[in-house]
Amino acid sequence: MSKISESTTPPARGLHFGYQQWVRDVQLGIQNLMLHGLRSLLTMLGMIFGVAAVVAMLSIGAGARQKVMALIEQMGVRNLIVEAKETTEWQAHQKMRKISPGLTLEDYRVILDDVDGIQSSTPRKRVTPSKTIPKSQQDVPAVFGVQPQYQQIAGLHLLNGRFFDHHDEDHAASVCVLGVAARFNLFGAADPIGQYVKVNEQWFRVIGIVSPQLSAQTDVAGVPTEDPNNVIYVPFQSAILRLEDSYSEVRDEIDGIYLNLGENIDMTAAAQVVSAVLSSSHHGASDFSVIVPAELLAEQQRTERLFNAVMVAIASISLFVGGIGIMNIMLASILERTREIGLRRAVGAQQSDIIRQFVVEATTISFTGGTLGIIFGFILSRLIAWLAGWSTIVTASSIALAFLVSISVGLVFGIYPAMKAARLDPVDAIRYE
Repeated sequence: MSKISESTTPPARGLHFGYQQWVRDVQLGIQNLMLHGLRSLLTMLGMIFGVAAVVAMLSIGAGARQKVMALIEQMGVRNLIVEAKETTEWQAHQKMRKISPGLTLEDYRVILDDVDGIQSSTPRKRVTPSKTIPKSQQDVPAVFGVQPQYQQIAGLHLLNGRFFDHHDEDHAASVCVLGVAARFNLFGAADPIGQYVKVNEQWFRVIGIVSPQLSAQTDVAGVPTEDPNNVIYVPFQSAILRLEDSYSEVRDEIDGIYLNLGENIDMTAAAQVVSAVLSSSHHGASDFSVIVPAELLAEQQRTERLFNAVMVAIASISLFVGGIGIMNIMLASILERTREIGLRRAVGAQQSDIIRQFVVEATTISFTGGTLGIIFGFILSRLIAWLAGWSTIVTASSIALAFLVSISVGLVFGIYPAMKAARLDPVDAIRYE
């Protein structure tokens, strides 16, 4: 028993002694920083601004990416969307019509015959009303003529009422469903269910309200910039038979096609078939675009990784400058504390003890600067969101990355001054004035 205790005691004592040494070095490091508070704060500024830049930039990127990816997912990753490239200029329209008939119901039927794995589909007829009753308080809502399956394809959820069904579609019923913005534009806070909306010269009875959807501030891969909440949905046949567009003479027969494909269907191959079909019937005219949300999602993820790398590289310049500041202040500290180093060496301190002391001090500077930088970056992120109206998200990964880099900078730029201090000759150090 005595032999076992003798063999196990020294390692335990050594571990405890090592722990005490690290704690003492941290305390000494904090004391030295507090002794020169202003100088320490100025040294930390590079770290603070560098870490804050990393956190703020990544928060802007994360907010933008989340919104774009949510928009893409809202389109439906198993959907294909065909958008007509229309123009309201008569001369441009006539020039295009000499080549292509535009997007038509015949195109829609041919696509259904030639593309495999279509689970549901609908054409779309967009109408721009010249007037509405009740009068819209802001922008006049667009009217989408779609078939009932559009609800499932677009992932629409209803706040109240119902979506029109196949009976309404077959009979071209005068019913409509309002987007949430269209509801407030036309009826304010009143309940519109059962009320009537007059679009141009046709009355429609409101039967449902769609829940809010995300809207893009700029075009997303060919999808027009349009608030999906400021829309009036009507049966496709009702739009064709009952509504006359203000720009009907320069509009295609239909302006959009939505296709929902099965899980085992190659989206890229299906998109190529759709493009080939339309290119043939449109005689090579580029008056349409085929949008594949699944490909957009993959491309957005690749862009996300590149954006992160670029943002971190740019912000790391500030951290590098901060690291140079740490090295500079540690070298100056060596000159000020040369006698202290000599005394420590004279009473038995090893080179490793001196190295540890100065590395701990450098790391303490970067740790404190990193912590303050994270706080400042979070505040900066919120300020940008408030002033610019952008969506910003401070993620745990951005905080961890910024903090890890700041600590690494402290270690890297603290090693050289620490080794220089450890190499001082004790006798010369004590005599140093």
